[in-house]
Amino acid sequence: MTHPSPDTPVETRWEGRFLTVRQQGSWEYVSRSRGIHAAVILAIDDAADGRHVILVEQYRVPLKVRCVELPAGLVGDDVSHEPAEIAAQRELEEETGYRAADWRTVGEFYSSPGMVSESFTLLVATGLTKVGEGGGVDSEDIMVHRIPLDAIEDFVAAKRAEGCGIDVRIAMLLTGGLLATRGEDRAPQL
Repeated sequence: MTHPSPDTPVETRWEGRFLTVRQQGSWEYVSRSRGIHAAVILAIDDAADGRHVILVEQYRVPLKVRCVELPAGLVGDDVSHEPAEIAAQRELEEETGYRAADWRTVGEFYSSPGMVSESFTLLVATGLTKVGEGGGVDSEDIMVHRIPLDAIEDFVAAKRAEGCGIDVRIAMLLTGGLLATRGEDRAPQL
């Protein structure tokens, strides 16, 4: 497909509080309004009972089912120029009830670049402490799952069998080698 020249005008077809539908040439796509993006957290719990990952499950209107995901949230939806690390800390506690002592930013990623311009910053959180119930704010109704890393495949298969959607970012937990430790920080290899 021929891509539009960079100087082809971008037209806004519709804009809401969080999403904007745009068109450049013949290409239609969705972007986040006000330049906000997301923070996604890979929370690893190294505890006496082994290594676990913290996942969340919540109803997603576009899918019309509950979806298993990594904890995540919008950066800058309430505060402009908010650092991704601050948003990630807030979202981890709100959604899961955990705080992390150590944070590492992996980088910026795009989940569906053919349709959505939204990016997300992936952060790894370790040194977890349970400080609350989690579950989200307002009416989010988030279920928190603490899953042994060696049981991720079975957990995902069981959730699929229940009819849950599985977020694409869960794939990094299913692919060999991505969670291998390196050095003393025991940070996942991504």
